[in-house]
Amino acid sequence: MSLYFDPHSSSKAHSASVDRRSEEYADLFGQAPVIFAALSGPRHLLEAANSAFFETIGCDRGHVGEPIGEVIPELVPQGVLDRLDAVYRTGVAYRARDGRLLLGGPGRQREGFFDFTYEPRRDAAGRIDGVVVIAVETTAYHDAHLLAAEQRVLLEQIARDAPLEEILTGMATAIEELSPDMIVSVLLIDPDGQRLRHGTAPHLPDFYNEAIDGTPIGEGVGSCGTSAFRLEPVIVTDIATDPLWKDYRDLALRAGVAACWSTPIQDADGRLLGTFAMYHRTPKAPEDKDVALSAAFARIAALAIERHSAVGARHVAQEREKAAREDLAFLLEASTAITSETHYSDSLQRMARLTVPTLAPLCAVHVVERGQTHRIAIAASTREGEQLLSSPALRDEVDAAVACALASGTTETAHTGGPCAQLGVTGYVCMPLATRGRTFGALTLLATDLPLDGHTITLAQELARRAALSADNAHQFTDRVRLAHDLQAGLLPPELPRIPGATLAASYHPAGEGLDVGGDFYDVFPLSADRWAFMIGDVSGRGALAATTTGMVRHTARAAARLLNDPAAVVAAINDALTASTVDEDQFVSLAYGELRHTASHLALNLIRAGHVPPLVRRADGTVEELAQPGLLLGIRPDPDFCPCGIDLHPGDSLVLVTDGITEARSADGEFFGEDRLADALVTVRTTTPTAATLIESITAAVTTFAGNATLDDQAALVVTAT
Repeated sequence: MSLYFDPHSSSKAHSASVDRRSEEYADLFGQAPVIFAALSGPRHLLEAANSAFFETIGCDRGHVGEPIGEVIPELVPQGVLDRLDAVYRTGVAYRARDGRLLLGGPGRQREGFFDFTYEPRRDAAGRIDGVVVIAVETTAYHDAHLLAAEQRVLLEQIARDAPLEEILTGMATAIEELSPDMIVSVLLIDPDGQRLRHGTAPHLPDFYNEAIDGTPIGEGVGSCGTSAFRLEPVIVTDIATDPLWKDYRDLALRAGVAACWSTPIQDADGRLLGTFAMYHRTPKAPEDKDVALSAAFARIAALAIERHSAVGARHVAQEREKAAREDLAFLLEASTAITSETHYSDSLQRMARLTVPTLAPLCAVHVVERGQTHRIAIAASTREGEQLLSSPALRDEVDAAVACALASGTTETAHTGGPCAQLGVTGYVCMPLATRGRTFGALTLLATDLPLDGHTITLAQELARRAALSADNAHQFTDRVRLAHDLQAGLLPPELPRIPGATLAASYHPAGEGLDVGGDFYDVFPLSADRWAFMIGDVSGRGALAATTTGMVRHTARAAARLLNDPAAVVAAINDALTASTVDEDQFVSLAYGELRHTASHLALNLIRAGHVPPLVRRADGTVEELAQPGLLLGIRPDPDFCPCGIDLHPGDSLVLVTDGITEARSADGEFFGEDRLADALVTVRTTTPTAATLIESITAAVTTFAGNATLDDQAALVVTAT
């Protein structure tokens, strides 16, 4: 491009040297991309300039020969002429980097950035006769630098998971600062994939943002709806005439926007995330930098939206995981608590209490027993709730729901109306309690505020399933304990008889939960001529066989004692019965059997010990004697030898008989209670004249203190005290 110079517009002072300089300027700057202008004289007349100069300031070459202050009047208030004057006056060059200038008149003004050099120009005599201006426009570099800085800020916000609205609003503000005549809007795709929702538009009117919130995605739906539908940029340079805006033209007019360029925001797989729109208040077509700006920030918006979605999805997943952990923890804790209740009704009452208020504010549990349905447990989070559960209207509706659940074996749900709604109950769910193919009850949860959601119902159904199994096990346990208790009661005397000149006391504590019949027993029964028989024993093993053996020993003793007037003969008869038994398993019995006779002054006892814990005699003065005569266990051989022992009990004296469950009770470190501690318990009894019952209490307390409440073996004791 040639340098332009008009010699006819200059005075004669511009001699051939001017022509020569012009030729030099043309050689240097005619085709250069830099901005060049030669100014002459103190008025800075535009002597010569290249095409880049005229393109930058936006005027034609007809202004050559005019003062630069008139050609570009906007430079005057910005101090440019003052700097030119200083260079012309002093001969000192002026240089500036990235200087800011506003070019253009009102309505078409633009911001530009330049690197300047103002050099003094001298004539052949060395006098300053003008100023040469050389500049390079750095606006694109400056904008790119600012753009990169804004992008970096936005990327940092994305990296630290800043809220999406904050990122998008920051992005819109940054673009509008880079291009003050631009208004930015971001719309986000709705989860249904059919509409666009408001994301950000800080400088569009609120009524406009509200109106386009929910814009359908489709052809002919403005710039954004169409861009989202086509998945490509849509440029509308004049909203007033473009058919895409026919349904939104009045809205745009009210908002004061006349052009809109929209770009789809897509992820790496091309999935639509939203739209990025740039509005203008006057009709306008985008420049190359606008297209680049739109593409760059559409990518950043895509990153922000994707990161927000990923963070949201992670948060949702974490919340679901947390909820699942809490549900599992609740079920495990509740199941453990219900299972810990060994009795049927207790387990169902615990279940009712655990559901409130975690699952619902009100709960009722019904069971079927002997063909009749009755309510076994209720729970409420408030006292008012307990009263509500007792309301006849509510009870009738719950009973009806329970009947349906029991009949169908499926969960019944309903929103209540009528009287129940007036009571404040908004709905209920009734689920059957079933195990092993049998429905034996129902769990009913009632809501008084929000309805019971599917998650709560599912959790309640799982709890009901687990609780039903635990309750059924507890029911079997209760039945087994009751059966064992009844059997055990049949093997012990219902009550001790009254004996003249004596008081008696006994105790029996089964091992563990009392599920099996124990092998420990005692008995006292009358004989002829003021004689009484007593015994205490321990059968090996537990359960049905031990119960059978215990019954055989007691019945044999009672029958033989009435026929044989000799304790040794009675014990021999018991041994014969044991050894003659056809039971496959060998059964051994330890036994202490004796007979007592009441005399005028004391009790006379004749005692046989067959492998049993040695009996103790506590005298009235507190001394304790051990009766350790030898004797084998019964059931080992047909003809054991027995060594009878005679004892006289005077008033205050006591005979103490125990089973090895007492002497072999263990402490926490495994030590046996032993016979010495048993004797100590008899010596240290608090009263000076202890009764048989007092001695039993002292023994029980000593064993409990030593070994705790848990017993590994049955414990039985029998005390006879002379009076």
